[in-house]
Amino acid sequence: MDTRTLTAFFMWCTIINGAILLLWALLFMIAPDWLYRMQTRWFPIARETYNCIFYCFLGVFKIFYLFFNLVPYTALLMIG
Repeated sequence: MDTRTLTAFFMWCTIINGAILLLWALLFMIAPDWLYRMQTRWFPIARETYNCIFYCFLGVFKIFYLFFNLVPYTALLMIG
């Protein structure tokens, strides 16, 4: 694989995963009650526990996004 192909791949990965991260964070800020009601239909859980788990997963996704999407894309742009 050449650098141009890898750069394009990581560009699209960064855009798509960034949109997912943004949508997830916006939903958590705009409609937290709706998300909680939707999730507790399948898994009964306390609201405080749900908020903690949701926030932790959002943080883990953000770290993975940075390290596995944004950093490789930036490095490829630097060497290209």
